[in-house]
Amino acid sequence: MLLKSADDKTKRVRLLEDLQKSNQLDTRQRDWLKNELDRLRKGMAGEKAAAHYLDNYLADGKYSALLHDLRFEVDGEVAQIDHLWITRGAGMVLFETKNFSGNLRINEHGEFSVNYGSREYGIPSPLEQSRRHANVMQKLLDKLEITSRIGKRMDFRHVVLVDPKATITRPAAKAFDTSMVIKADQFADWHKRYVDEDVGVLDVVKTLGNLRSPETVKAWGEKLLRQHRPADLLKLPDFMAPKNPAPIAASAPVRAVQEPGVNYQTTPTPSGAEPPSPDLARKLICAHCRGKISFAEGKFCWNNERRFAGLQYCREHQTLFQ
Repeated sequence: MLLKSADDKTKRVRLLEDLQKSNQLDTRQRDWLKNELDRLRKGMAGEKAAAHYLDNYLADGKYSALLHDLRFEVDGEVAQIDHLWITRGAGMVLFETKNFSGNLRINEHGEFSVNYGSREYGIPSPLEQSRRHANVMQKLLDKLEITSRIGKRMDFRHVVLVDPKATITRPAAKAFDTSMVIKADQFADWHKRYVDEDVGVLDVVKTLGNLRSPETVKAWGEKLLRQHRPADLLKLPDFMAPKNPAPIAASAPVRAVQEPGVNYQTTPTPSGAEPPSPDLARKLICAHCRGKISFAEGKFCWNNERRFAGLQYCREHQTLFQ
């Protein structure tokens, strides 16, 4: 049964696209925006493609639960899980999605790298990443009292789903087992091997003893869903704060833009002065010059409410409150 689809991240895409239009960005800010937007788009595309294959095979199942795009916060630690499959036998499979279109290389030491033509980049092991997430998730399961019938800890398995267009170069199976690294479109074949080959006789006995009802599996999934803590889609690193090389004089003229319902008065400029009319709060209008501002400019001011007294200013006039 499908209990959760991926969160909608288009708001963050629009924020980053909007910020790219600014003419007041330095080189570091422009590079970060470009890389962050590229990473976000690729990640969304990869998770969507992987969800398509998983949904086709698992979404209608009555005895297991499928949840996409989960984020848990436990005791100061964060676990970001691309896809979670809860099985009837008290097992949980964590799927890590990697949207690589080049050649994924795995050596005999379990080290991962991606090759694009003549350039190769080392990347963190997605299997180890998934295991770290499982450690955080186990703490959450303990708090929620989600346990198996036999033994306290749940059985976690880790699978890395790679873009079907990518190639995978693997070491010898005896050197390092990469059977859990598959192309997303091969999930059905992996599942068959997982059931027919990977689960041995002892595991079958253990699984039969752990079998839970569909209602219990669904209840587990719903418990975890209530613990989902989405990331702040509008949060930016500190170095992305607006920078302005030339402060504006306090006597700068006011551009009157006739917006209905706005109390037009001269905005106090230096820091420490009383803020202008509260009628301007939470409007995409600069409280100093009354000019239209972007959502990103407004959001930055609202996130710094004490500094801007709950109002919002264009990048140019944010420097008045430094």
